[in-house]
Amino acid sequence: QVAAASGHTVVLVDQSDEILKKSAKGIEESLKRVTKKKFADKPEAGAEFIEKTLKNLTTSTDAVAVVHSTDLVIEAIVENQEVKNELFKRLDKFAPEHTIFASNTSSLEITQLANSTTRQDRFGGLHFFNPVPMMKLVEVIKTPMTSQKTFESLMDFSRAVGKSPVSCKDTPGFIVNRLLVPYMLEAVRLFERGDASKEDIDVAMKLGAGYPMGPFELLDYVGLDTSKYIIDGWHKLEPNNPLFAPSPLLNKLVEEKKLGKKTGEGFYKYN
Repeated sequence: QVAAASGHTVVLVDQSDEILKKSAKGIEESLKRVTKKKFADKPEAGAEFIEKTLKNLTTSTDAVAVVHSTDLVIEAIVENQEVKNELFKRLDKFAPEHTIFASNTSSLEITQLANSTTRQDRFGGLHFFNPVPMMKLVEVIKTPMTSQKTFESLMDFSRAVGKSPVSCKDTPGFIVNRLLVPYMLEAVRLFERGDASKEDIDVAMKLGAGYPMGPFELLDYVGLDTSKYIIDGWHKLEPNNPLFAPSPLLNKLVEEKKLGKKTGEGFYKYN
């Protein structure tokens, strides 16, 4: 959406036409919300903006066919190293030499992903934040093999889509999640020890630290399975780091399929 709205030609690839239809509808709805604010007193200009943006966007279920004429590939599939490696390996064979590959992963090593291709110098991380149309930040990740030219192209692209890029080395969680995930887990530990209720912890962080959401609301929003997946991965990398220690309560909720907002219940209940 943000790439198409900023004048880029975009092909959105997914596994089925059904998913793509849903995505296109979601983008259209999101654009309507954006134009309500952006063009509040100019409805015609708003309608024109939506039409122009949607013209820049096509969809496909065939990544290999699309990659032939692509300058930048941004991967945002399931957070699974093997599945991502498989995709990049396949696309690497068919993408033009100049094509830059980027991953939107929030927890996996970019270097490992880059190593599944022959273009380690044209590979970096572009970590957007949810919801992307609203959030200004993009973390641009440079591995030891990423060329300066590739890095600058990724920074320029981030600015061209209206974002504020920050750069970081290829370190677990980059900047935001490296600080945010241990903070959320510390909140769970505080609650597990019975030091404070989850409601009071959420209120305290909203009113005392100015956070828009408390840690338990945020965990439910992100998805408890996603948070568990991240912390498990880091715990494997650094088993002696107490910040990365797994949480029995988080594990129990995930086992019970209480994954947060998306399942109707996590730390809180949703209807």
